[in-house]
Amino acid sequence: MKNSSCVNTGRLLVAGLRALLVLTVLTGVLYPLAVTGVAQALFPGAANGSRTEADGKVVGSSLIGQQGYSLRYFQPRPARGLAENSVNTRYRLLVSGATNLAADNEELLRQVEDAKARVVRDNSVPGHSVSPADVPADAVTSSGSGLDPDISPAYAALQVRRVAAENHLPLAGVRKLVEDHTEGRTLGFIGEPRVNVLELNIALKDLAAGR
Repeated sequence: MKNSSCVNTGRLLVAGLRALLVLTVLTGVLYPLAVTGVAQALFPGAANGSRTEADGKVVGSSLIGQQGYSLRYFQPRPARGLAENSVNTRYRLLVSGATNLAADNEELLRQVEDAKARVVRDNSVPGHSVSPADVPADAVTSSGSGLDPDISPAYAALQVRRVAAENHLPLAGVRKLVEDHTEGRTLGFIGEPRVNVLELNIALKDLAAGR
């Protein structure tokens, strides 16, 4: 009786190990390889991180907004919710997120007013003053992730005069650049029209260089 019980236990263990091995190969090796292969074949750009290249090198991702542009370039949305990773200090890692401040929070209201004043100041050029009423919401508020790569066509249009002046470019040429990089709603009805800041600034750099 004891030997029979040991044999049955051994069989169960072998069956369990066999099932574990089969499932590991299927779900841990074959399935990821199949998904990766299909993604690389059908959507290579998205599968590799939607990388954006300029001058033969990767300069970022079209899905992740960047900060730190000089006033020669189009500015992205503010990134109020970003913080630095305090655990892995070997690399400077940014943690994305929103401010989580309520709409009537005094700190948030102060941030918005400060951002609006800065937008008005930076984009007012000789012969043209920006009105605070013309500043769109995305120019003074961050997105939920803090890494929104796009701005509204209204915010891009507001920056055209400053960008043209800073780069000594004709106003019409910079306006055309914005128009060419304005994307409509996804499938015609999802979301809002948008302008990818990284791609727009790459095109601006080429225009300023006479390419």
